[in-house]
Amino acid sequence: MTVDAVRFEKAAECHAAQIAALVQHTVREIYPKYYLPEIVDAFCSLHDENAVLQDVWQNAVYGLWLGNHLIGTGTAQQDHITRVYVLPAFQGRGYGSFIMEKLEREAARQYAAVRLEASPPACLLYEHRGYRTICHNQWPVENGVILVYEIMEKQLNEESRYGP
Repeated sequence: MTVDAVRFEKAAECHAAQIAALVQHTVREIYPKYYLPEIVDAFCSLHDENAVLQDVWQNAVYGLWLGNHLIGTGTAQQDHITRVYVLPAFQGRGYGSFIMEKLEREAARQYAAVRLEASPPACLLYEHRGYRTICHNQWPVENGVILVYEIMEKQLNEESRYGP
């Protein structure tokens, strides 16, 4: 990945529909490999356009742009990172790590640690980034199906809280 070719910027209200569409597309294409349909639907409802718009209004959503094309997104609210997605066609090229690095740096300006929720398939990815599971959780969805996930935390570099 050439960092010069991408822009990582705060999303505006006019981007909410596009970001929600990116998330929905990614969830519908990737998650069925790991999850039952009820869980896929729950993720989609959790990250619908209204939810994205609410986070945009809080100035917490970012987009990763390659030229004029939105290829990824991430949300950072205080010490909490969520909704990190990269379009399937662009996965495996370092864009997700790039988004995480930017969101972690943003959190490090004010916080000594950052937290996120991770599905079991994603835990290994986050462990490689220095995250550790601090608790296990469950979310009942439809038809008696339960999503099991981890709350993970990463200690941030003390010096980074005072850097640019």
